[in-house]
Amino acid sequence: MSVQTETRTLPSKRVERRAARARRIREPRTDRIFLFCVYLLLAVFFVIVLAPLLYIVASSFSSPEAVSAGRVLFWPVDFSLRGYHAVFENPQIVQGYLNSLFYTVVGTIVSVTMTIAIAYPMSRRTLVGRNVVMTAILFTMLFTGGLIPTYLVVQSVGLLDTRWALIIPQAIGVWQVIIARTYFRTAIPDELVEAAQLDGCGDLRFLWSVVIPLAKPMIAVVALMYAIMQWNSYFDALIYLKNPDLFPLQLVLRNILILNTTGGGAVDASVVIQRQQLADLLKYSLIVVASVPVLVIYPFVARYFTKGILIGAVKG
Repeated sequence: MSVQTETRTLPSKRVERRAARARRIREPRTDRIFLFCVYLLLAVFFVIVLAPLLYIVASSFSSPEAVSAGRVLFWPVDFSLRGYHAVFENPQIVQGYLNSLFYTVVGTIVSVTMTIAIAYPMSRRTLVGRNVVMTAILFTMLFTGGLIPTYLVVQSVGLLDTRWALIIPQAIGVWQVIIARTYFRTAIPDELVEAAQLDGCGDLRFLWSVVIPLAKPMIAVVALMYAIMQWNSYFDALIYLKNPDLFPLQLVLRNILILNTTGGGAVDASVVIQRQQLADLLKYSLIVVASVPVLVIYPFVARYFTKGILIGAVKG
């Protein structure tokens, strides 16, 4: 009986010894100070990012009078949905939403497709002249023709005042090509390509059946970059578009804010004050409305983003 009790107490004694040893092994003071500074810095950054977001959301659900008076901080004052009613009652905003969705979805598909079509051949060592082509691509990252030559090119090819003027000129990003090329070079070994060729697999079939399934993290990262760029873009629309029915959401919001803040002519003072108060409220409601699609999309690609953003950083 005593032998059994001794054998039972042996594992517990070992656990106690390991726990005591772990307590004795402490991190150096410099490491603890460094970790404390890191956590403190992260907390400060978190507050810096979170505070404006809370203020914008709280202001968007407050009354125009409270927003104009500056009585809103991080919680709605005189809860009201007047700002959102004013936003969605405007048909230009609905049309701008649909246009931005079209530009974002179609533009992202076109950009990702063209990026993969360029980056994958650049990653294969068997491609003759790939270094020359890559140098030419990198050159465009440092030097561009400028706004006026680009405008003349868009005009000469007949894209002016069309939806494709916001998709084709900015379809390929050099940084995204570099990310995709690095991923293809590190994640798709030459031995895999040779094995597929021995089995009779063509280049397009290999790209569709092997490369793209293995490149989902990279595709998610690149697609998120292109989607955010397309959704937030308004300068290209300001330059290339004249038809209001083609304006993206960002340009529509800009025009609405300008019209609500620059009312000319002799108008009653009370009307001017109400218009200014509504304009102040619209600023925050429009920011929330314009940010919702990106906030909805991001959680679905967040798990790929952390993995894909470190492409090529660690080799093992």
